[in-house]
Amino acid sequence: MRRLCLLVLDSLGVGGAPDAELFNDRGADTLGHIAKACVQGVADDGRKGPLRLPVLSSLGLGLAAGLSTGTVPPGLGICGQVRGRYGCASEISRGKDTPSGHFEMTGAPVLFDWGYFAPDTNSIPQALLDELAARAVLPGVLGNCKASGTEILTRLGEEHLRSGRPIVYTSVDSVLQIAAHEEAFGLERLLAVCAIARELADKYRIARIIARPFVGKDAATFVRTGNRRDFSIPAPSPTILDLLTDGGGTVLCVGKVGDIFAHRGVSRTIRAHGHDRLLDATLEAWDSAGDRTLVMTNFVDFDSVHGHRRDVAGYARALEALDARLPELLSRLMPGDVCILTADHGCDPTWPGTDHTRERVPVLVFGPGLAAGCMGVRDSLSDIGASVAHFFGMTGTGHGRSFFAQDELSNLP
Repeated sequence: MRRLCLLVLDSLGVGGAPDAELFNDRGADTLGHIAKACVQGVADDGRKGPLRLPVLSSLGLGLAAGLSTGTVPPGLGICGQVRGRYGCASEISRGKDTPSGHFEMTGAPVLFDWGYFAPDTNSIPQALLDELAARAVLPGVLGNCKASGTEILTRLGEEHLRSGRPIVYTSVDSVLQIAAHEEAFGLERLLAVCAIARELADKYRIARIIARPFVGKDAATFVRTGNRRDFSIPAPSPTILDLLTDGGGTVLCVGKVGDIFAHRGVSRTIRAHGHDRLLDATLEAWDSAGDRTLVMTNFVDFDSVHGHRRDVAGYARALEALDARLPELLSRLMPGDVCILTADHGCDPTWPGTDHTRERVPVLVFGPGLAAGCMGVRDSLSDIGASVAHFFGMTGTGHGRSFFAQDELSNLP
């Protein structure tokens, strides 16, 4: 029986991207800077001492970071033999966003430029907003600017409640986000508005429309809920998800993964909010998984809750909490199973601004009977997709190079 679990630690970059300077991100290093801040006491808000990731370190996380930057982050070295196969990968897609990273790691790199809403104010074309208001029967919109998702709620949330106008905003990513009060405006109504926006934004090549529901009575109590929904453009070419489901296999997507792929190549989406529930849902999916099943989970809070908000201590705590629970998954791996841990981009919480950072990502591979060791620096995240295809005996998408030797999988059940 062949089963594979692909865990995406959203935004856990390890520095060193060869083209980082093109994105003004040269020197960004999400994992390395968090580990350094912990040692220096900068990340002592609610926790103390060096970053402690014994399980991830034993699988080679610190060693993967060392391949990328030349320095193993403090506290992430290992004593004795590494338990997993480790490496790092450079992204070749032209964006440093969620769809680009996920599409590339599944064998469909984004080799064209996304569209962007570039201006800081009056960001989104008025013609698009006018058509959105007409088709969705809205009294208008608020915002129309680049903004942080939490800051704009504080600034415009109360006016939204008074006027009934949803808050529309963007960022440096190829994204249009729409925030509305989950109770006063209505969740289903918000999702319907976003579906219309998805259709209207296609001609602008905008990668994602994101529904951002929130609750609360006023600026002091507004908080986003776990009912976020992404409306993505489908991947530009077939992914390993498509290949596996077309070939009779099963793809179980946990969290926002199904949304990222516009539910193409997805057998079932399992929604969960918060890292503990995401891991619980992953374990439940894994326990039910049969032969030729891929379980894919995105741990989004690293990015959305801690990275974008430049919360170094919170990011460190979240890493340590996930590390403490990983044995629950690893202990469930049977002969023939493989687990891959990676990331889609960086989001260095010590870096200026609030945006993603262009970094290499770690690639950690573990499975009973699978030889441990170094896989080196991979030229593309598509090597992950090529390896998953190889694992399931598929030809692949034509992108990437498998990190499994030609005949080594024949020794697995």
